[in-house]
Amino acid sequence: MAEVHHFAYGVTTPLLAYVMSVVGSLLGLMCTARARATEGTRRASWLGLAALSIGGTGIWVMHFIAMLGFRVPGAQIRYDVPLTLLSAFIAMGVVGVGLFTVGFGGPHLAPLLSGGVVTGIGVASMHYTGMAAMHTSADVGYHLGVVLLSVLIAMVAATVALWFTLRVRGTRATVGAALIMGVAVSGMHYTGMAAMRVELAGPAHVPDGARPFDFLLPLIVVVSLVATVLLVIVAIAPTEDELLDEAARPKLGGTAAADGTATASPETVRRPGQAGAPSSRPPLIVPRRPPNEPPRGRS
Repeated sequence: MAEVHHFAYGVTTPLLAYVMSVVGSLLGLMCTARARATEGTRRASWLGLAALSIGGTGIWVMHFIAMLGFRVPGAQIRYDVPLTLLSAFIAMGVVGVGLFTVGFGGPHLAPLLSGGVVTGIGVASMHYTGMAAMHTSADVGYHLGVVLLSVLIAMVAATVALWFTLRVRGTRATVGAALIMGVAVSGMHYTGMAAMRVELAGPAHVPDGARPFDFLLPLIVVVSLVATVLLVIVAIAPTEDELLDEAARPKLGGTAAADGTATASPETVRRPGQAGAPSSRPPLIVPRRPPNEPPRGRS
């Protein structure tokens, strides 16, 4: 079995990969917090942004930044660009399925578990699709037991992440949840990498595809733009509490109080003297005389 280096640049690539996973998870949790306070198309929009953040930045970008530190001495590595991009759409798509399942299914066990299983299997599929996009002059195989372990980790991590999207509130809790999600995603990635078995197959030749660092500059540009746009959107959008207060605020107009009494709107209350307003003077009451009673003052 050939020698494999997962940290060819020391702690730089795993640390940067973890940071990007945390950033993507944090933005995603901020989006799902706003999704909880909205309904209909607005909720769907926030969940879509969350899928882009978690699936795109938190998972896919983390994977390929970590792969920059992967080396096999004596072998050349290239990447199939279309298959690599397909893995990105898989990551965002399966995260979106999980978020929409729990986002519209409510905080119940069934949608949480089903969403976690589907998302976890999808995240593992993204990982191994990305690995299939890696072309090398060596022979690559996988240890089935470790592969299954990585899939299990992905399902557990996805379920926990979806639970966070339903329950986490407040800045400290959100940051803490994002840190945990970053550990889970990184753990799944490196467990999957540990399943790899590499054998050198004769003289090294240059396979077809793009070099690893051909991804680096476009990756940094795209991630920076996406993260900046999402940060601006989240920054100018109302917070979850503000959205809930807005939804609970009564609309202008006549409303019925809880005790059944009617409350008039400001537009229907007119001051005395205005057109259509009641007079401020009390009404003149004239008593009626009984029949056949002579007028008073006459005999």
